[in-house]
Amino acid sequence: MQSYYVWVDIQKGVHDIAFSDALHKFLGYLKETGDIAEYRIQRRSLGFGPSELGEWAVVIDVMDLVQLDQVFNHAAARAGELETLHAEVFSRIRSMRTALYRDFPDPVRVR
Repeated sequence: MQSYYVWVDIQKGVHDIAFSDALHKFLGYLKETGDIAEYRIQRRSLGFGPSELGEWAVVIDVMDLVQLDQVFNHAAARAGELETLHAEVFSRIRSMRTALYRDFPDPVRVR
């Protein structure tokens, strides 16, 4: 399993529930179409955490790098329902940071 982490801050004046709803619709669509395995949306609690990471954390799980590449290509087409959902999310984001992690040890690791 590969986990794509996204940390964001939303634009000033954007309602938190509107952002969360848009993000759930976008990621829910990707899950329904099989583009991703799972996702989680989290918000910083009580101000704990490094400010440079952003107030919101999103974890998107994919089975492997092939699936991650496919979802990026699907989104990069910038067309259809996915683009509409994508625009609803990214028009609300002020800043974003990303990282990629994998389960360890992964199944291919020789011991």
